[in-house]
Amino acid sequence: MTLDDFLKHVEAGGALDTPEIYRLMDEMSEEARRITCEMNGAYHPQEELRALMTRLTGRPVDETFKMFPPFYTDFGKNITIGRHVFINACCHFQDHGGVTLGDGCQIGHNVVFATLNHGLAPDKRKEMYPAPIRLGKNVWVGSNSTILCGVTVGDNAVIAAGSVVTKDVAPGTVVAGVPARYIKDIDGTKNGNA
Repeated sequence: MTLDDFLKHVEAGGALDTPEIYRLMDEMSEEARRITCEMNGAYHPQEELRALMTRLTGRPVDETFKMFPPFYTDFGKNITIGRHVFINACCHFQDHGGVTLGDGCQIGHNVVFATLNHGLAPDKRKEMYPAPIRLGKNVWVGSNSTILCGVTVGDNAVIAAGSVVTKDVAPGTVVAGVPARYIKDIDGTKNGNA
């Protein structure tokens, strides 16, 4: 199985449950760990961090991207990053299902993106089911939040610190809690006027 085959399989909603898929996941994990160890093991100026992130994701990272390591991922090749994105320290991207960060996103300390779920029945527990996480433009994710697979966060939304996001978040709103619930609208952002 090639990386392109894997990404198409995931995009179609296929389960991760065959020896070929597991073999590719292991290969990608090895590469991701090599790159993140290089990224996290020494000081790098932002230009070098962008180059490392480009290697990690397999796609160009915009010159406006900024991050503070350490950064962790167990796949790396299904992350898409827009312009003017900032990722703070100690974030974990489980990106097998896909993580998309729109332009202007700000990701706080220790945020987890979890794009895989397991079968609930004990005999299906080793099967994994991917689903993408998509953040629109200008989303702010507070520190220590977790966003679960299949969640879309609308433009200009805010995820309060410590939240666990289990369902989609409307544009221009604030959500908080475990599980995250609607708190309020953000003035002037419901129509994309942030």
